[in-house]
Amino acid sequence: MTKKTAFRIFLIGTLSSAALFLWATYDTQRQVATLSHVDKLSDEVVAGKRVFERHNCNDCHTILGFGAYYAPDLTRVVQRVGDDGIRFRVKHPEQAFANSWRKMPQQNLSDREISDLVAFFTWVGEVNNNDWPPQDSRKRISRGEQMMVAKVGVSPGAAVFQTKGCMNCHSLNGTGGTFGPALDKIGASLSAEEIGKYVRNPKGVNPKAMMPSQKDNLSERELEEVARFLANMK
Repeated sequence: MTKKTAFRIFLIGTLSSAALFLWATYDTQRQVATLSHVDKLSDEVVAGKRVFERHNCNDCHTILGFGAYYAPDLTRVVQRVGDDGIRFRVKHPEQAFANSWRKMPQQNLSDREISDLVAFFTWVGEVNNNDWPPQDSRKRISRGEQMMVAKVGVSPGAAVFQTKGCMNCHSLNGTGGTFGPALDKIGASLSAEEIGKYVRNPKGVNPKAMMPSQKDNLSERELEEVARFLANMK
């Protein structure tokens, strides 16, 4: 191969890569307003972002791929734990993380600041970010569930309980969160059908329930598996 031919290959490759990069950048920028729901950027969302930045939440948490990895990712935290779950964790971290080795400091936020923070997290969770973050991806959780069943030997329902984040709020055998009640003996008072009904629509069963509906986070099969698993906890 001559130097002239090599230079042509280099030049064509470089220009092609640059053109592809510029086109991809333009295409992404063109869709930003739609993908990020700019029309929903309310004053509360902006105020919540300022609260997030003022208290340096990124020092421990990631959001949209940016931040530290000491504490859980917050990109889809509203979908995982609900509005009330966020409020409880921020207002009473010493209770919410009593059984966790990772501790969250008391930030002494006002109710207004917490409401703004919830509005910000809600907006972030609705951004179309191509199935990010991985831990909240339905596909990845499904693979993780299969691995737990195959390698660890747990039941499908136990795998769903662990991989779907139920332990962020509930505990079993002293392990898990404290926001929701411990579920060690839930099967003694509720059947699998009753548990499934509650998980689908908590407030429909108990108007004072703080648990967010999980019908969008669990497939019918997953819901049946976890309800059957919990019904055996007696």
